[in-house]
Amino acid sequence: MAIELQQNLRLQQHLVMTPQLQMAIKLLQLSRMELVEMIRQELESNPTLEETEEIETPEEASQEPTADTADTVDASESREVTMEESFDERLDWQQYMDEYSSTGRTHFDSEEKESLNYEAFTASRTTLYDHLRWQLLMTRPTAEQESIGSLIIGNLNKYGYLDVPLEEISSAAESTVDEVENVLYVMQTFDPPGICARSLRECLQIQTKQLGIDDPVVAALLRDHLKNLENRRYQVIARELKCDMDTLSAAIHLIRQLDPRPGYRHGEEDQIYITPDVYVHKEGDGYIVLLNDDEVPQLHINSYYRQAVRRGEPIARDTRTYLRDRIRSAEWLIKSIQQRRRTIYNVMVSIVGFQRSFFDLGIAHLKPMVLRDVAEDINMHESTISRVTTNKYAHTPHGIFELKFFLTVPLTAQTAIQSHLPAYRRKCAGSFPENPLKNPTVTKKLQICSKRHRE
Repeated sequence: MAIELQQNLRLQQHLVMTPQLQMAIKLLQLSRMELVEMIRQELESNPTLEETEEIETPEEASQEPTADTADTVDASESREVTMEESFDERLDWQQYMDEYSSTGRTHFDSEEKESLNYEAFTASRTTLYDHLRWQLLMTRPTAEQESIGSLIIGNLNKYGYLDVPLEEISSAAESTVDEVENVLYVMQTFDPPGICARSLRECLQIQTKQLGIDDPVVAALLRDHLKNLENRRYQVIARELKCDMDTLSAAIHLIRQLDPRPGYRHGEEDQIYITPDVYVHKEGDGYIVLLNDDEVPQLHINSYYRQAVRRGEPIARDTRTYLRDRIRSAEWLIKSIQQRRRTIYNVMVSIVGFQRSFFDLGIAHLKPMVLRDVAEDINMHESTISRVTTNKYAHTPHGIFELKFFLTVPLTAQTAIQSHLPAYRRKCAGSFPENPLKNPTVTKKLQICSKRHRE
């Protein structure tokens, strides 16, 4: 059989990710802060892209004084200030001279003084390292003890536990393990109680010791039955400790008051305030959806570069090619941002339509809804809806929620059976099926109940 080359014409369809489509998909999944940062970076790298400045509205312009209205202004506001008018008669000059000549901080006790804006001051938060370091220095340690204590503090995790073995600390500090244990024993008495522990058991034991709790049941629980306590094997614990359930319950209640993460409150991160992407306001019997465009730069293409490329002015070929690419990239970015705004708006309008009972009555009336419901309503793919609802937040009459919060999974047959199992058992009495999950009658009835609840 001879091997030969042939040319065939074939027509096929392929999904091609154009640069514009890639940019649109990228912008959809960005949060609001990430979008602003991305636009700022694009403004710095693309010379043809500019931020639209705010244009003064006719209403604001009409409020400024004009030549015709200048004569109506009070003459006292426009005349020159003389020396006699520049002094305040209410100012205590003797107090002024006394405070001016003093070396301390001066202030003026005037009726028109402005109060300090305390909201402009920020409080410095003490970290766990600083808090423990201050307590360590208060014990007046030697140079070697200070070095060991600093290594111990530096190896604590965010919960306040010591993660590394003492041998590594002694090797790094060039000291013995006994010296490290002595410093660790002192640091375990620091605030917060339970700090510098090497395990949960040791952490709780340190706290009971500092609180002066000398109960044998509590000590036995922490020493021998912590695993059974986690698994709630109360009968096993009571049988082994030979105590009644009342005594055991009191000891368990006391242990629950202890803090298993003593260093967490000092390691908490600063609160992050969420700025919603969409506002939903009630107006009459309906709801209006407003997009939040604050702090998002409004973009346009520089008219000089656009006209220079269109008119064919004498520009080098490389420069012209560069400007065309930058203008095309700027147009794609502007169109992608507009498409992103329209998609978020359509998705939120669809959510409001599906979850009308939630907006009217509250969170208890949230209905089951999936991505497919919104996708079919606005004729988009489910992956697009998933990108739009990621890291996007809506301000509603009941609070701020992520858009994914409204997309709840409907009840399945097994979930419905488990939730309605006690009531169904009482209803059936003696004729209750042995395995309800494999009973077609029960499954069908509960599927109908789930469908009615969704509708």
